Order: sequence, then C-alpha cells, then structure tokens
Amino acid sequence: MIHIDQIGYAPSKPKFFLSAKEADHFTVVDLATDQPVYTGTLSGPKEDVASGDTVYRGDFSSLRDPGSYKIKLSSGETSSPFTIASDVHQSAADAMLKAFYFQRCGCDLEPEHAGPYAHKACHLSDGVLYDDPTTTLPSAGGWHDAGDYGKYTVAAAKAVADLLLAYDLFPASFAHPIGIPESGSGMPDLLSEVRYELDWLQRMQQRDGAVFHKLTTRHFPPLNTMPEDDLGELVFSPVSYTATATFSAVMAMAARIYEPFDAAFAAACLKLAKLSFDWLTTHESYPSFTNPVGISTGEYGDRQSIDEAFWASAELYRTTREVTYHDALRKLASVKGFSLLSLGWADVGGYGTVAYLLSGRAGADDALYEDLLAAWVQEAQRIEACCQEDGYSVSLLPEQYIWGSMMVLMNQAMHLILADHFTGQEVFATRALDHLHYLFGRNPLGQSYVSGFGERPLMHPHHRPSVADGIDAPVPGLVSGGPNRNLQDPKAKETRSGQPPARCFIDHEDSYATNEITIYWNSPAVFVAAYAVSASQ
Repeated sequence: MIHIDQIGYAPSKPKFFLSAKEADHFTVVDLATDQPVYTGTLSGPKEDVASGDTVYRGDFSSLRDPGSYKIKLSSGETSSPFTIASDVHQSAADAMLKAFYFQRCGCDLEPEHAGPYAHKACHLSDGVLYDDPTTTLPSAGGWHDAGDYGKYTVAAAKAVADLLLAYDLFPASFAHPIGIPESGSGMPDLLSEVRYELDWLQRMQQRDGAVFHKLTTRHFPPLNTMPEDDLGELVFSPVSYTATATFSAVMAMAARIYEPFDAAFAAACLKLAKLSFDWLTTHESYPSFTNPVGISTGEYGDRQSIDEAFWASAELYRTTREVTYHDALRKLASVKGFSLLSLGWADVGGYGTVAYLLSGRAGADDALYEDLLAAWVQEAQRIEACCQEDGYSVSLLPEQYIWGSMMVLMNQAMHLILADHFTGQEVFATRALDHLHYLFGRNPLGQSYVSGFGERPLMHPHHRPSVADGIDAPVPGLVSGGPNRNLQDPKAKETRSGQPPARCFIDHEDSYATNEITIYWNSPAVFVAAYAVSASQ
C-alpha cells in the first residue's frame, strides 16, 4: 500500500508518501495526461513502532504544478489519486465545520441546507430538573455531542473554544458561506454556527451563575434511532464546578469575538461569564460531578477543576484586562498538580495559557508570561521530536492511541501551530501539516478518518443518524475517533485484538471505541485545516 494524503498537498508545502514496500524509484503521473511529471527515489527503511510497519519514503516536494496526480512505484503499486492546489483542504475544512450544522438539535434541518440528510426538529420538549421533576426548563437548541443525542457543557466548551480560536487566528479561512440557514447574514458562518451552541449554553446557566453539567435522556436510545424519534424524558443533571468554569471561559471568549458583529450579544455573554466566575469564587470545594442515580448517559466527570478556573480567569482577563482576573490567574498558575498545556475537554489548562499569551506582553506578569511561553515551546519541541522518530512523521506515541486518538493527534497539531504563531518557528507548523496528512490517509491503514473525503473515507461511524437515515454515505466532514489500543467495545475486540496500536481501528457502526464521532474531535480538526488553508494561500 502507498500511504498518501488522499486529498492532496499545497504547492509550496512539503509533499511525501510512504510505502511498506521497497522500490527502485517512483514516478508521479498526471491524471489528465497519464504522463509522468516527476521521478524520484525512496529513502529508508524506517521502523514505525506504533504500527509495526517498516516504511520507505518518497519525497516530491519540488513538484508544485497544480493538478491531479497518482504515484506509481517501479514495483507496480499505484497510489490513491490526489490533488496539488493552493486551496486543497478548503472543501474538507468547510465540511468539517458544516458537520456541526448536522449536529443541531431542536430545529428542522431543511433540504435546502441539509440535502438528503434533512430531518424534522428533535428534542423540543422542556427538560426536568434531576432533583426536582416538578420544575421544567426550556432545553431545545445546541449541538448533539456525539453519536448519541446528549448535550454536555464541558464537551461543548472545548468545541466552541477550538472554533473561536480558529476564527480568531485564521478569519480568512472562513470568509465564504458554507450553506447554513444563517449564510449571508453579515456574520461569518463559523460564528453563526457557534452562536447556535452559545444560545443553548446560556440556557444551562442558573440565576446564581452555576451551570448544569448536561442535558440528556436518562439512557441512550437504540443505535438506529433518528433524533426526532428519541422521545425519552429530558433531564438536566446537577450543576458542576467544571461546567460553570468552562461556561465562563467560552462566554468571555464570545464577548470578545462577537463584539464587532453584535455588541448586545457580546455584552450579554460577558455579563454571564462574570456571573459564573463569581459563583466559582464561592464554591471552590464544590464536589466533582458524577452521574446521578438512574442516569447512564456520558458522565464527563473530572476530579481536577483548577485548570477550568485558570482558563476562565485567563479568558476574562484577556477580554476585560481587569486586575481581579489577572490576580486570579496568577494565583491559579502557581498551583502544582495540573497541566498548563493540555487542550482536552477534561484538562483545559492549555486554553488558559493560550489566552494569556495571546493577550500580549503589555500589562502581563513578565515572569509568568515567559514561563508559560517557554513551557509551550518546550512541549512543541517534544512533539516535534516525536515526529522525527515516528515512521509516519506524527507525534502519537503508542500509548496515545486511545479512545479519541484523532483528537489527540489534532490537539497536538494545534499546539504546534500555536507554537509557530508565538515564535515564528515554521518547523512546528510544518509538522502540524503532517498530522493533517495522517488524518486524510497518510497513515498505516490508508484510511481517511473523515467522512466524504479521500478514496477510503470514513463510511460507517457510530452515529445514530448515519445508522438510521437509510443513506449509504454518512454526512460529510465527520471525524472518527480513530485507532484505540484499548479496544473497549466488542466489535473492536473481536476484529482487532493483537494488532499494534495504530491498527486498532474498524470502520464499523458498532465500534463506539474506535469509530464514534464527537463535536470536540471535529473542532481541533477544523482549527488545523483552517491553518492549512491560510498557510497555503
């Protein structure tokens, strides 16, 4: 097999493929003319620990002419077709963003925007409070979190943060419509789509500033259930410290980013962010969230909450420059035992660090700023060093092929892109593009982990609408969780036991541990693709 990005490469960026077989030479063939346009030799071999592969590398970076091509080895193998173009990843970036529209809850998805994936509005009833079923609250709106129909505050916060950061740093990548109901409104489509989620998140806040942890039915519906047919009672699970803190953080982000487009909405977001932060200051010992009795949907529990408070204080500081938030973040940053670099849904300290570094040196605590910048760069150097050792030029260690490994992959690519932004060291961003190429097929399985893109795209995600809608192909732009060495579902165990970590994947609807989708696996992929589009122009 020839392992290549099945979408393609930008003209000015590095281009290489990998082969499990040695060959004397390779040629790049123009699909339009069926003529060779480049000839080269392969380097290697190189051992890849995560997959068990021995790979050879063919570099064709000097080929810059736009067009459609394929690789032919002298030993006879032929690659998937691919494209060289300055906008080569734009369509994928658009689809991965529009995937959030297809996750919308509480509204009709009309054929005009959803095409064959149109369906009626779902989950329109009010939800009951877990500890007071006589009290009901409006619950419609927002995005379904994953392959199920739950809506979870901490998961939503990561997705919103990634998308708003993508817009903040690469607005030109989102300057055109993607075909959602709000297209043409004067607000970029990314911000319109995120606002749909922010409006729902605001319904999750109580009057005192505390935020409900999640809104779900009591149990997951069967896999072949369309959203409008999921009629179980909706329940607001109790508030949590982590939900309140991450809510405060993303509302502070929204206040800053939406202000040029809707000043009233931005002001409302800031008011809510401050209210939740005030609640945090008087509930520092609030117990961590666990699923209430009788609720079996996703827990999203987290026993460490200092990172969430650090993120909230950093975002509020960046937005307001108020000393109260600066003092809070400096105090929290000095606490040991949590990561200041992580970009997950549970470990969010990295978002606080990014907010502080993006605030700039003016008014900053010089020592803290330098410490955070040095730590960010040091981690980027570690990630880059892992790429040098890896046969497929990515940073995933064997033990990082876990549930949602493609999120880990994209998070680390985000880290590299941000390191390039802070330092101007382009090697970091170049390595980030290698991660994107892995996502779209330059990986041991030759699998594009994104639906609708590549010769071997994701086809059978663990995603209820994709199973129930009767359409062969899933919504385009969905990012799979990817290889998971822990094989926590029966289908993965049955088919992938004994395989190396990078091969522990099956494109099957029953494999929730390797092939589910979530909004916070899509969101870092949108960020990385937005960078790729921006950097290739």
